[in-house]
Amino acid sequence: MRAMSDTHSSPTSRRAYRSRIGIVADSPNFPGAWNEIVEKVRLADELGFDSVWLGESWGYELFTSMGDLLRATKRIKVGAGIANIYSRTPALIASTIATLDERSGGRALLGLGPSGANVIEHWHGVKFEKPLKRTHEYVDIIRMILRGEKLAYTGEFFQLERGFKLRFTPLRADIPIYIAAMGPKNISQTGEIGDGILPVYWPVEKFGEMRAQLDESSQQAGRPAHSVAIAPYITTALLPEGASEQQILSARRAAASPLAYYIGKMGVYYAQMLSRHGYTEDVQAVLAGWEKGMKTAIEAVSPRMLDAVSIVGTPREVVARLDQWADLGVDEPLLTMPGGSLDETATLLGMLRDALSEE
Repeated sequence: MRAMSDTHSSPTSRRAYRSRIGIVADSPNFPGAWNEIVEKVRLADELGFDSVWLGESWGYELFTSMGDLLRATKRIKVGAGIANIYSRTPALIASTIATLDERSGGRALLGLGPSGANVIEHWHGVKFEKPLKRTHEYVDIIRMILRGEKLAYTGEFFQLERGFKLRFTPLRADIPIYIAAMGPKNISQTGEIGDGILPVYWPVEKFGEMRAQLDESSQQAGRPAHSVAIAPYITTALLPEGASEQQILSARRAAASPLAYYIGKMGVYYAQMLSRHGYTEDVQAVLAGWEKGMKTAIEAVSPRMLDAVSIVGTPREVVARLDQWADLGVDEPLLTMPGGSLDETATLLGMLRDALSEE
């Protein structure tokens, strides 16, 4: 497996991404049976997948869960995807990720993002304001702490004057920081300060534009092009060879469900982003469907929008699609953990690993 320090080098072939595939281990909005998730992550670790990512909304606490996975595995990286920038201070996030990184021998990844106004204000009770500026200050402060610097920082949100230092030396001063970004200003800022970007439901045909924007911002900030890895969450449904038409339809409906939810129930960002990229009519159909309920909203997801943001197929079909996504700019695809029993997941992940190993 490619070391993290090599992650952001220019791909030498269209298949460079195959050694950097991650798995999204749970749904933050609908948590699964935790012991089963842990065992599935063990499988992903044994099969050689590069990383596993956990989300957080109003379900399981993120860093506790990451600790469970790091203790249960040997080599796979474990990423926070994402920790919001309102409910924990930057110092707490820095000390937490440094602790996890030390205990795991350097396998922790940090994802940061603003989340959304509904969650921040009505779950955490914190005012949702200036997410772009706040993200920048969090990254600045976290990096200072990880480098072992005295914390003297003056920003809009944080004025830190006493010069505190972390009381242990982090195993890595350069723990990778990924940023959840969708808006043009946030993408540009990520090109300046991030190690990776975590887009969700970004249309595949637009990754070239994202790469160009990231690279331009990186170079303006004095960084080389491709300093930021594109690591999209890709809703994925793996099907067995010879799947029936009904199995395919059921898998596509299952993939459409979270897309409809994000468009209609996770604030305005996803609807706005998809509309901005040419899916206005598709988005409006889903929003109109929500007026009648979730079932109608899911049925309103158009095939073209679903295929632009998700992949449904056999392992070989999924890999063929991922090759195309990599050609368009994706560096580290983050795929949905297969559902079903532990044995079913083991079979599908093994088949995916085999397909990735083929020329």
